[in-house]
Amino acid sequence: MTARGTASRFLQSVLQNGVGRYICQLKRITLIFSKDAQTSLGAREYIEEHVVDFARRNPSVVLYVTPKRCRVPKIVAEYLNGAEKEEEVNSKTSEEIAQLIQKMANQSGLDIIRIRKPYHTDCPSIQGQWHPFVNKPSMFNIKDFEKVNSKLECP
Repeated sequence: MTARGTASRFLQSVLQNGVGRYICQLKRITLIFSKDAQTSLGAREYIEEHVVDFARRNPSVVLYVTPKRCRVPKIVAEYLNGAEKEEEVNSKTSEEIAQLIQKMANQSGLDIIRIRKPYHTDCPSIQGQWHPFVNKPSMFNIKDFEKVNSKLECP
């Protein structure tokens, strides 16, 4: 936490993901629903219509469909970094559930927090920051104090 009260960090990639090839950070999704509850209607429709398409598009993600007696259906997502996120999907349509699962598949598992700077380097420069007088002769950035003093004195 910072002085502002919100968590923040520098911009970073999960294990430099995308430098060589992209690795989906979602490891496992579990869809827990009730076979007969009215709140699980959208989850049951999603299973009938969209589950096979999601599994074909994301072969690296294991998808578990678990029918249980529960009041509130939910989706549990587990990521490679050990993070686990739960989302309740009661009274949502199958399209809303499809969008939610696709959003979970695109995330890294890290918490969404404020980014301090839009850039970050592991090896910062020791030469200092660039400014307009870097490659100029030093006579441009030195004041002549005799001229300054003579201007201050009134004749």
